Amino acid sequence: MRRIKLFTIDALPYRQPIPVYGYRFGSRKKTLAIMGAVRGDEVQQMYTAARLVRKLSELEKQGAFASDLGVLVVPCAAQFSMNVSKRFWPLDNTDINRMFPGYAAGETTQRLAARIFDALQGYRWGVHLASFYLPGDFVPHVRIMDTGYQPNEEGLDFGLPYLVIRKPYPYDTTTLNYNWQVWDTHTFSLYTRSTDFIDEESAEMAADSVLYFLAKKGMLPYKLPESVLQFLSEKGMLGSVLPEGSKTEMVKEESFVNIHNRAGGILIHYRHPADFVRAGNLLAEIIDPYTAEIKEKIFSPADGTLFFAHHAQLIAGHSIVFRLIPKEES
Repeated sequence: MRRIKLFTIDALPYRQPIPVYGYRFGSRKKTLAIMGAVRGDEVQQMYTAARLVRKLSELEKQGAFASDLGVLVVPCAAQFSMNVSKRFWPLDNTDINRMFPGYAAGETTQRLAARIFDALQGYRWGVHLASFYLPGDFVPHVRIMDTGYQPNEEGLDFGLPYLVIRKPYPYDTTTLNYNWQVWDTHTFSLYTRSTDFIDEESAEMAADSVLYFLAKKGMLPYKLPESVLQFLSEKGMLGSVLPEGSKTEMVKEESFVNIHNRAGGILIHYRHPADFVRAGNLLAEIIDPYTAEIKEKIFSPADGTLFFAHHAQLIAGHSIVFRLIPKEES
């Protein structure tokens, strides 16, 4: 393992320049790059990348790498935002993941995106440990933007419960995932259960799934990890398609059913991501914050698997409370 300084975040008010480090493993060949946190609340994403650094370091010491395997892990490029507890860039509230491929002579976040992208270019595969624009919890999954630049089926090689295929919208064209693909890197976004707090189980699953991907490509001697097998077993998702016993479901994002609330208030969950529900099952209640009266009951509109759940206890009206994969797609 070699720690290298990729670039420096400078021009910060009342602060010294902040170095951004990457961790290199194996050969000099650009095989796989993993990007962790690019937003200030992505604690889980930074932690997942850190766990991957530790696992790769142990495997490298054991001599387990293929001779032509070269890996770069960047745990965090959002130190300034994290230091002041802001999701976006604190000075102008802009999102670095809406600035790619960046502009070296532009505004601060455009320059940061350009430096990040320069460090990540040229790799055969790329993994972004991403967070969602809605605050909530997910079933751990891998996501691919269907740009036509890469085979979507490659996402099955992570061994996670779901592979989500997303049709890109115009606002997606400035994300890391989209631009990485345009510059000839086969790119995947990995989502764990949380963002602003650490979930040990799903962080372990995500880190293990990256190693499993490399094993499927013949770069590591690795089996489907116990963390993934245990999750699949608990949720009834074990199948017999792959030799290791996992069965990744490929779903299109447009097939999801968004379940909204009408009233705002305190959100009380009765069901959670990865739960299978029937039409009419009670999913949650909205409670009046002043009287504790039930303002609204939220029921499942169809049979299926809950994929996403809003986790903030206070919720505004007409928000997405759950996302459901209908039974015919689950």
